[in-house]
Amino acid sequence: MRWFFRVILGFFFLLGVALAANALSYSNFDPQYSFLKLKQSAIETGWYLPAYYAHVLVAGLILVIGFFQVSDGFRKRFLKIHRTFGYVYVMGILFFAAPGGMIMAFFINRGPMVLWSFVLQCALWVYFTYEAYRYIRQRKIELHKAMMYRSFALTLAAITLRLYIFFLSDQYNLSQPQGYATLAWLSWVPNLLIAEFIIRRKIQFT
Repeated sequence: MRWFFRVILGFFFLLGVALAANALSYSNFDPQYSFLKLKQSAIETGWYLPAYYAHVLVAGLILVIGFFQVSDGFRKRFLKIHRTFGYVYVMGILFFAAPGGMIMAFFINRGPMVLWSFVLQCALWVYFTYEAYRYIRQRKIELHKAMMYRSFALTLAAITLRLYIFFLSDQYNLSQPQGYATLAWLSWVPNLLIAEFIIRRKIQFT
């Protein structure tokens, strides 16, 4: 069972690296580049483009960092790097990725269920990440680890959303609010359930 988990984790890590590389391609800051061509009306508001860059560029970085942060082996071998990565991860989410994602949610225009999915996801992302930071400052290691698992589960939604779109777009009409809403909620709710399962198995609370 452990080898299967490692294969899945490795597969997600490769997807994360690919997604981060794609995100970094937007560092050309061209408002007409790729996906941004479809969001010109949102860009004209003045809100969307700063939020997009804050979310996409930083989220790509923390996505890759997150894999190392939840690795017990990496933490034990490279504690100083783990702490540095942790600071980047927390600050990146709290001040860039989550606020940017929250603003972007209001420009999706796929109905209230899609909007509330992403708003709630970003709010929980901030909460779990902040709590992870607060607990490590108090040296409550196990509680810190539990919150980090939850936070990273939401970070992984960047991958799971795209996987669902790739594999299920034929079953769900993404041009319709209901179809997109289904995939939006699927992108992060099952992730949290899996995180809770891992927490119950791995962490001994005192």
